[in-house]
Amino acid sequence: MTDGSDCRRILLLLHGMGATGDVWLPWAPLLEHRWPGRWFAPDLAGHGWSSPLPGYTFAGLADRVAAGLEPVTGAAPGGVGSEGRRSGERLVVLGHSLGGVVALALAARDAGLPVDAVVGLGIKAVWSPAELAKAAELAGRPATWFASRDEAARRYLRVSGLGGLFAPDHPVVDAGLRAEDGRWRLAMDPAAFAVGAPDLPALLASADVPVLLARGEHDPMVSDAQLAAFGVPVVTLPGLGHNAHVEDPAAVLALLDPYL
Repeated sequence: MTDGSDCRRILLLLHGMGATGDVWLPWAPLLEHRWPGRWFAPDLAGHGWSSPLPGYTFAGLADRVAAGLEPVTGAAPGGVGSEGRRSGERLVVLGHSLGGVVALALAARDAGLPVDAVVGLGIKAVWSPAELAKAAELAGRPATWFASRDEAARRYLRVSGLGGLFAPDHPVVDAGLRAEDGRWRLAMDPAAFAVGAPDLPALLASADVPVLLARGEHDPMVSDAQLAAFGVPVVTLPGLGHNAHVEDPAAVLALLDPYL
């Protein structure tokens, strides 16, 4: 998190499944110069340092984020968000993958947050029965313990989809690991995989703010045609993959230019 000179501009960055808010830390130098206000990159529930939920839903994940933002926006979760509106604060939400779905849930009319716009990056729009069954299987597995940090780090990079983008010893990886009695595990609660497939048409219908959906050109998890079917603006980022925000932060940050 960092603060800018204009406290009325707030950017909320939400990470994808398996990652943590630290995945946005490489953005800090860019945001310092290009975002005219404060920005926040929290850990979603069951990730990083955020405690787990008894059960995972997109609404539940959004509620946890909203609760953390209450002191910032003045809008209580489930409330009308009038105080945040009166203060003139503008909340723009950029979410990657799972975080993009949570961003849409935060923008719902009844969420009570003063959200002004949502950018969803790399949201998986279509899920097969086999993919949902695999996610349920992963959700039912206990946490795996490793004898070394390096082993755990390499598993974290695979689970979060960040392999090849960060080295195992990169500081960003630290937030995704936990050590206990000389052993290491991922910080993520495996049960989070059970969140399932989002009802994107319903989420988009419930959001009364501008929504932009984006994807990397080489993202295998979602296609241009799938996103175009939702009838909202779509941007394809040339040469990038699923983790476009890590591969080319400047290109993804440029998606926010209309809200500066």
